[in-house]
Amino acid sequence: MAEDLSIAQGTKQEQYESLIPQIKGLLEGEPDQVANLANVAAALKEQFGWFWVGFYLVKGDELVLGPFQGPVACTRIRKGRGVCGTSWAQASTLIVPDVEKFPGHIACSSLSKSEIVVPLFKGDEVIGVLDVDSDELDQFDETDRHFLETIVALIP
Repeated sequence: MAEDLSIAQGTKQEQYESLIPQIKGLLEGEPDQVANLANVAAALKEQFGWFWVGFYLVKGDELVLGPFQGPVACTRIRKGRGVCGTSWAQASTLIVPDVEKFPGHIACSSLSKSEIVVPLFKGDEVIGVLDVDSDELDQFDETDRHFLETIVALIP
């Protein structure tokens, strides 16, 4: 596949529906995890223009910063800490409309206002998380949850 995205307009759902086949094309036949995570982060950032999009990968008892798009970020997050660590510990997607109201939120950037974190599984084990931050309050909803979980499940 060409390394250019076709940026879709329309509703959030229509944008995701246009993006998913393109992400499938980017991932097809590529076994390297770093390359795949980098392209997924870039595709999401390019399509939606969110403040920060990236992955944290489980290494021992911490999440360690992986491929991302956006300003510099926290490098390590302990299990159960912040939104990412909590999503990992609970093995579930978290939608946070206002990060200032999330107990124990880790402020990697004061510009981040809302967040969604989606666990990345290998079998039943969480091996990382997709972290998406917005500089707007209440940016993420069930549509994002559905489609981001779908996208993360595509990653080999």
